[in-house]
Parts: sequence; C-alpha cells; structure tokens
Amino acid sequence: MRSPNRLPVALIQQPDLGGVEANLAACEHEIREAAAQGCRLVLLQELHNGTYFCQTEDSALFDLAEPVPGPTTGRLGTLAAGLQVVIVGSVFERRAPGLYHNTAVTLDADGRLSGIYRKMHIPDDPGYYEKFYFAPGDLGFAPVDTAVGRLGVLVCWDQWFPEAARLMALAGADLLLYPTAIGWNPADEAAERGRQRDAWQTVQRGHAVANGLPILTCNRVGFEPDPTGATAGARFWGTSFVCGPQGEILAEAPTDRPALLVAEVDLARSEEVRRIWPFLRDRRIDAYADLLKRFRD
Repeated sequence: MRSPNRLPVALIQQPDLGGVEANLAACEHEIREAAAQGCRLVLLQELHNGTYFCQTEDSALFDLAEPVPGPTTGRLGTLAAGLQVVIVGSVFERRAPGLYHNTAVTLDADGRLSGIYRKMHIPDDPGYYEKFYFAPGDLGFAPVDTAVGRLGVLVCWDQWFPEAARLMALAGADLLLYPTAIGWNPADEAAERGRQRDAWQTVQRGHAVANGLPILTCNRVGFEPDPTGATAGARFWGTSFVCGPQGEILAEAPTDRPALLVAEVDLARSEEVRRIWPFLRDRRIDAYADLLKRFRD
C-alpha cells in the first residue's frame, strides 16, 4: 500500500494543436492516461486552450476569453470528478467587459472549482505583451485546499520572484505549482538559449530549497510564429519538471516534444528537510521592512 504522504503527479506538456477543441481533447486524453497510471494531481500548462497569443497586441483576441466558472472549468471539473483527480488548469478569464486576467483554476477531485489564482506578476517584454491583455491579480498569494493537499498555485512570470514562493510557503502550501509558457527567441544563439533555460530552472529549484517545498512546473513546447511577422516567433522550450524540497530533480520532460511527465512526490520530506534547514525559523522578520520599497536609494 502506498504511503498517504506519497503523491503521484502528472504534468502535461503540449504544443498548440490549432484550436480550443483540439487542445482540450488532447488534455483530456492525457489526463485520463495519467489517472490510469495512478496519478492524483495533474498540472496543465499556461493558457493550454490555444496559442500563446501574447506575442502581439490585438484587441480582437479578447474574444478568446471566457468567464470563470465557465466552459473550460466545467469540462475539467466533470473530468476531475469522473477520474477522482485534482486538475490545475489555466484560463484567459473574462471578469467583466474590459477586465481580463490570466487565471489558474483548481478543480478538486469531486469536480468542484475549489480555487482560482489570478497571475500577480504581468510581463511586458518583446513577444510577451501580457500587460495589454491581463490585469494584475488581486487575490494575493493564497494556497488552495484540495483532496491531495494545500496547493500553492502561481503562474509563469511569478516563478522568477522569490517573494511569491515565500508567501505561498508562509500560508502553508504543501507544494508549489507553476503552469508556464516560456521559450526562446529563435534568433538567439545556442549559448544564450542554454543560459536562459538554466536560469529558469535554477531559480525555481532555489525556491524549492529556500522554502523546503516540492515544485511542479509545466511548460508548453513547440514553435509558434508571430502572427504579425514582425519577429521570429517563439520556440517554447518544454523542460517541464518536478523537483523535491532540496531542489533535486525528480522528473524532467524534453525540450522539443510533447510529454506526459509522471513522478511521485513525498510530502513528508518537507518536514524532514525543514528540520535540518530551518530557514523559516531563522528569518529576521524584524529587519525586512525595506523589502516593501521599490529600491533602496
């Protein structure tokens, strides 16, 4: 009998397949396969219903947004209940006319929408024009209680900020999850591509170490052209991974193809690791007031 502390998880790394129905059907197929392998928690990538549309600014693309709850959460919730798994998905949320968010949704094992997280850190970089589409999240860093534990769900650009991971840890998260869409500019040389991908994985492994928590990161994969033709497009680097509370890699997907990445997380190890590396105990909370400043001039 498996220990109740050992949690089988799955990450579904996919390319865009050309439309909402094709993408959701592929997600559903892989979720069913993950459940058949005994997984109890499934993480999907950022904005899994379609392309990463933020490569350009186009007001017509707001038509892609949907309410939460809505069609995607309804479909994933039915699937979660039928398979008795927890599913973390990603939705372009239409909150009100002219107000949109990049929102992670958690469907519990009974099909309920047990929590949402609106992406807090919104990038505005070449090929990642998210500030045009998404208002910053206003729900803070609050973990979601589910049948498999308390999930600290964050989204993509959030993964670069140690404050986000720390606040989820301080709120009692059992693990951190990052649906993600990040890739290379195809014009970059190989060495630069390697530095970027290594930095991306290293900073997240650092969050695992600093907080004594396992991390699940699910990234998209494949080439997506810039619809305007102004840039070389984006080649998403995959590399979805699971790491333990000392930053140890437990499973990692390839850079260049879809993958159903399955791993087992030992939730009891966080207690063991935090006893020998008691960072939360030794934090100097009396001396950190300046962290609330933009910069110390």
